[in-house]
Order: sequence, then C-alpha cells, then structure tokens
Amino acid sequence: MNIPNHVAIIMDGNGRWAKAKGMPRNYGHVQGAKTVEDMCEIAWNMGIKYLTVYAFSTENWSRPDDEVNALMKLLRNYMKNCIKRASANNMRVRVIGDKTRLDEDIRKSIADLEEATKDYTGLNFTIAINYGGRDELRRAVKAISEEVKAGSLEPSDITEETIAMHLDTAGLPDPDLLIRTCGELRISNFLLWQISYSEIYVTDVPWPDFNKEELVKACEAYSGRTRKFGNVLK
Repeated sequence: MNIPNHVAIIMDGNGRWAKAKGMPRNYGHVQGAKTVEDMCEIAWNMGIKYLTVYAFSTENWSRPDDEVNALMKLLRNYMKNCIKRASANNMRVRVIGDKTRLDEDIRKSIADLEEATKDYTGLNFTIAINYGGRDELRRAVKAISEEVKAGSLEPSDITEETIAMHLDTAGLPDPDLLIRTCGELRISNFLLWQISYSEIYVTDVPWPDFNKEELVKACEAYSGRTRKFGNVLK
C-alpha cells in the first residue's frame, strides 16, 4: 500500500455523535480530542510523516458561547498535556491559524509547546486553531503587500513559492490526502491553497469513532488512485 506522506483531516461529527448517544455536544468534543491523541500514534506507526487536523475554524466563534467556552477549556487542557505526550513520542507540534484572537494563556501554551518540540524528529503534527483558508490567504497577501511597499520585494518577483512561504504552513509539504469524517462533502475553508492536488476521501464515520481501521481504509483508497498533477501522472 502506498502510504501518503501528509494527511490532513477535517474532524467532523463530534456534536452529532454525542447527540445520537443522548449526550451534550461537549461530550463529543472531549471524545474527539481523545481520538486525535490515538490518531497521532496510529498515523506515525503506519508511516505517515505529517498529520494536520482542523480543530477550530474562524467560523466556529459563531457557535453558542457555552460550546465555544468548553472548546477553549478543552484546548487549554490539551496544550498543557501535549508537551509530555509529544516528548514521549518524539513528535513535533505546530499550530496554524490567527492566534491573536486566542487568550494570552493559550498563546503562551502554544509557544511553549512549539518551542519544546521544535527539534523532535517523529511525526510532524499540525493543529489548525482559529484557522480559515481565506483568512490565511488574506494575511499572506497583506504581508507580501507590506514587503512590496517597503521596497524589499518587486511585484514582478511574486511567484507561487512567494505566496507559499507567507502561508501558515510554510516549510510543510502539501497534503497528499484530505480526509473528512461524518459524510459532509465540503472543504469548509480548510487549507484552500495547500489541497490543490490532494486526493479527497469522505467517510460517514463521525470523528469520535474514527480509528485505525478507518485510517487504513482511507489510505487504501488513496493508494488505489492514479495521482495527477495537471496532465502529469505521479
């Protein structure tokens, strides 16, 4: 089986999974966080080198306050515990998205986590928090415009590589495979630039039930496809 180098996941269905069990939505988010922990180890053991997950989008702020507050509490706990897990698994962790809207203690936890794991050589784990693909592109365009205004960059020198270098994912390879759980057929503003040539796999399984067997199915589907970039076979 041809294992993808980089897998990105839209982790959908936590709330619906919880509702189906007669539990509050926040219960689904807690279980979903546990699935993330399991998936990091499973992905690395399968030979996946990069794993990127969509944890909290720029649009998620519009959810009810109690749900947003619960998600932020869950995020705080996750960040505090992640350094120990990352150290035990030699896992490098990065967070992408606009961190300026996050509370100061969360931003500090993110900075501490990224600094503590920057030299680890195992799984490259990226978490998208307060992330939106359009917002990422807006911020990249703004940064490039400021360089042009300052005279350090000529407009004629702007290439696709220039744009990629100004994205949150600078230095990371583009995803080979994008997985979306719980059956929705949307990209939901996730990695709009980076998934231009990603294979897409959608499963009806909600994120809390996603496991090794489901990841294997996704990778098998990926392995069976003929990769095309324009008219060039890969």
